[in-house]
Amino acid sequence: MARHITMIALGGALGTGLVIGSGSALAKGGPAAILISYTAVGFVMFLVMCSLGEMGAWLPLPSGFTGYASRFCDPALGFALGWTYWMKYAIITPNQLTAAALVIQYWVDRDRVNPGVWIAVFMVVIITINYFGIKYFGEFEFWLSGLKVITICGLILLSLILVLGGGPDHDRKGFRYWKDPGAFRPYIDDGATGNFLAVWSTVITATFSYLGTELVGVTIGEAQNPSKTIPRAVKLTFARVACFYVLSIFLLGMLVPYNSKDLAFATKQSGGASASPFVVAIVLARIPILPHIINGALLLFVFSASNTDLYICTRTLYGLACEGKAPAIFARTNHRGVPVYALAACAPFTLLAMLNVSDNSTTVFGYFVNVVTIFGILTWISILTTHISFIRARKAQGVTKEQMAYAAPLGMWGSVGALVFCCIIALFKNFDVFVRGHWNRNTFITGYIGIPIYLILIFGYKLFTRESGHTPETVDLFTGKEAFDAEEKEHLADRQARASDARGRGWFYKTFIAWLL
Repeated sequence: MARHITMIALGGALGTGLVIGSGSALAKGGPAAILISYTAVGFVMFLVMCSLGEMGAWLPLPSGFTGYASRFCDPALGFALGWTYWMKYAIITPNQLTAAALVIQYWVDRDRVNPGVWIAVFMVVIITINYFGIKYFGEFEFWLSGLKVITICGLILLSLILVLGGGPDHDRKGFRYWKDPGAFRPYIDDGATGNFLAVWSTVITATFSYLGTELVGVTIGEAQNPSKTIPRAVKLTFARVACFYVLSIFLLGMLVPYNSKDLAFATKQSGGASASPFVVAIVLARIPILPHIINGALLLFVFSASNTDLYICTRTLYGLACEGKAPAIFARTNHRGVPVYALAACAPFTLLAMLNVSDNSTTVFGYFVNVVTIFGILTWISILTTHISFIRARKAQGVTKEQMAYAAPLGMWGSVGALVFCCIIALFKNFDVFVRGHWNRNTFITGYIGIPIYLILIFGYKLFTRESGHTPETVDLFTGKEAFDAEEKEHLADRQARASDARGRGWFYKTFIAWLL
């Protein structure tokens, strides 16, 4: 159902990157650094969504952005994008389990109960739900994602109240922590250079936080009236970025100092400290009981995220198999419609979370963020490259802007700028490992392993199939377009016939709720 798709897509974007990863970034760079990085990367993400929106409004494909890459740019790019996206979700699932272990350590120190115990419990539950509970999966995730949105909105409102001195301590903090300990936590060097490197060091976490927003591109083929709903969803992305991410990051910077002992990422001992800066803000305001309630809510939607990510991982592999880009066995389903072989192939990756057994959970979380971010940024690079190819093709074939249901506001040059920025992030996001005295083998491997894999997939596909990329003149822009336009006209006529019955309710939804959801 549409409401399931919308809420799950939004819930997928509001995950550990915002509620937990922001704590890591704050401890590393300081409040000003994370505000700059989250704003800059949020704008790039908006341009990625504009690119998707333009292609989706022209011709929605069931295969989503992997289909666009194959059809509008190069089949090799579509192949690499599909497998890159699968790898991202294969790694992000154990990352969510690591986040769950971090949240639980607020109550139970790892010295008392090893986090591997909690991870094993979560693993069994999410695999069971994905196997047996697929009939109820949509409804289950709809309500959990709804809880996620309500929790985030509540936390932003609470943060604003605390900033204005409405907490039990009646302390109007303002920009106190921007002065002491400081707006930036200089990284590697001092002065302006150290401040710049502090900003750049938080770009990884900022990028990780926004990954998942492009999930809407996977559901394009299931959208009703795509030429209207997809552009509207893209335009509202800007409001969501400003509200959920930039505003919450700005408020957090005023509520939590980057060196707070209550922040797990700012101390070597995570027991008793919170992985989420939101919970730390509540603790510092001396509000009783609420930190436990919020931590419980965060645990619930970290669980929801891990459940959804395993589902997407399984379905991505299933989709690749259906397109002939993965072994055919992964396209087989049981009588419930569950692709059991794909699930069996994806489930073992959750065992990577067991790295928590022997290593600090904050360290393991950082490794997973590194891997997920490189695969995620390669996904964005592929989408932007496809959009540039699409624009060149429509110009070469005489398709004007007037014929488009939606055109990216900054056009091809917006995508070119975003593509350059994404490439810079991909190459330099773990710059510190190249600085003398900061070499870390694990950070280097996790930070850059995606790049050779991505290139091997592209050139390996070309060598094996001997297929070449499309030129602007040979790109297929029109197959299926006529049928799509006819179907949409029929849908619009039916919708207009029923519009008078729900006019008031629709106005209320569009005005007050739709921008949020």
